[in-house]
Amino acid sequence: MPLKETLQRIVSTLANKNDEIHNFIDMLNQTIRNVQVNSSKVIRELDEEFDALYSVLDEMKGTMANTIQQERAHKIQALHNQLSQCGSALESSEELLELAARTLNIMDPTEFSKAARQIKDRVTMASAFRISLKPSISDSMTHLMVDFSLERHALQALRFLPVPKAPEIDTAACLVADNCITVSWRMPEEDSRVDHFVLEYRKTNFDGFARVKDEQPWEVIDYIKDTEYTLSGLKFDKKYMNVRVQACNKAVAGEYSDPVTLETKAFLFNLDNTSSHLNLKVEDTYVEWEPTGGKGQEKVKGKENKGSGQYPVLKSNKRSGAPSPKRTSIGTSPTAKGSRDRFTGESYTVLGDTTIESGQHYWEVRAQKDCKSYSVGVTYKNLGKFDQLGRTNSSWCIHINNWLQSTFSAKHNNKSKTLDIPIPDRIGVYCNFDGGQLMFYNANSKELLYAFRTKFTQPLLPGFMVSIKKKYSISSTEFTLLKTNNCVLQEETWSIVFGQYFLKMFNRFHFFISIGTSAGRILHLGVSAMSVKVIKSL
Repeated sequence: MPLKETLQRIVSTLANKNDEIHNFIDMLNQTIRNVQVNSSKVIRELDEEFDALYSVLDEMKGTMANTIQQERAHKIQALHNQLSQCGSALESSEELLELAARTLNIMDPTEFSKAARQIKDRVTMASAFRISLKPSISDSMTHLMVDFSLERHALQALRFLPVPKAPEIDTAACLVADNCITVSWRMPEEDSRVDHFVLEYRKTNFDGFARVKDEQPWEVIDYIKDTEYTLSGLKFDKKYMNVRVQACNKAVAGEYSDPVTLETKAFLFNLDNTSSHLNLKVEDTYVEWEPTGGKGQEKVKGKENKGSGQYPVLKSNKRSGAPSPKRTSIGTSPTAKGSRDRFTGESYTVLGDTTIESGQHYWEVRAQKDCKSYSVGVTYKNLGKFDQLGRTNSSWCIHINNWLQSTFSAKHNNKSKTLDIPIPDRIGVYCNFDGGQLMFYNANSKELLYAFRTKFTQPLLPGFMVSIKKKYSISSTEFTLLKTNNCVLQEETWSIVFGQYFLKMFNRFHFFISIGTSAGRILHLGVSAMSVKVIKSL
């Protein structure tokens, strides 16, 4: 029995080997067919190239022969013209010579003298004495001679098309900025036969070569004519980008360049909807004010990785390549969702879900056109649930208010600095944790809007606040107020300065109004549905 099993294994092994050999024979036969087909193809292409070369040579030969013929015709015509002039002059000269000989035989002195003067006058005007006896055209044709020895050597040096060498990526000229990557390269030596280049790139979280199972497929940009290319509209959701380039001539592509790993320094975070104010609708990088019953909303957009295709309302755009100084390192960590109280009261706040603990980071925020009031900044994790950005010593922000008139200010520790500059539609936030810098930029023009300089002692979170305010008064409208809730005042003309919603702070009043009088006083009035009461007089 063991011998039979051994024999069965041998039979199975031989059968498998026979199958392998048959497959290999099929592969060899297919390879032979491919060689025949490909050789016929290149022979046809060789014939086409030589036929094209013959055609060019024939065309050049015809053109140059035509030039020689035209030059010959021109010279012969010029010489014929000169020959005709000489014939006419000779005929005229012979006629005068014959006339002069007959004149010598005249015996009458008077007639002789008359005839001699006529001959003299004709000789003076004779064309024989006015024509040049030098050929007007040279018989030389040496200026139309050719020497194709160099071209002949070039033709004799014709070889099969060489494979282009691998390009070299110039890492010093490569740039990662504004969600774009500019890749620059050069050939190790000049190669006029290179027709175009192919650029391939892929995202990775590995500084170097990724493990085979973690490798991402290469994305291809083909037919690049220049030695530089900018990949735009990228989303930096990985830490690094591998790039490589190959050169191609008409027939074949060369070897790839050595892959280069570029750091994208991606800062990725979403908005924490577990602790955001209940009046805020939060989705990843999108936040909008959503009042009870769904009436009215304030929208702010920040931009996630530029070119990601998402444009939420407060959309924090995690991107690299800040318009500020170059970032050198990244230190971030996700925060545990649900680990803090939900913002409430007048703090319409939402925070990012990833802390900044070191390094340099940049993101952008974009507000929709109908947004009236919002804040953008950073805060320590200890921001209270009633606290607002910029009103504590642990938060920094810029605030935009577009109600009665646009105001733009930087806020920290409940202190405000008015910014007398246009409000951009996209705001870039650059945070250098180790350097203690928080800078706000016009994301379009890269203009610095404001910079905080401090020493960060705790991890930071991106913070955003969206406010809703209703206009209950009209600027510069005048009316006459005679009394306020049983308190008789001197009749004065009042001008509304601004209105603000205060339902939650004053239970008795629906809202309050700050107004200025013609006497120069300012009163803060609480207004109910039935009465007006003075709260504070300044």
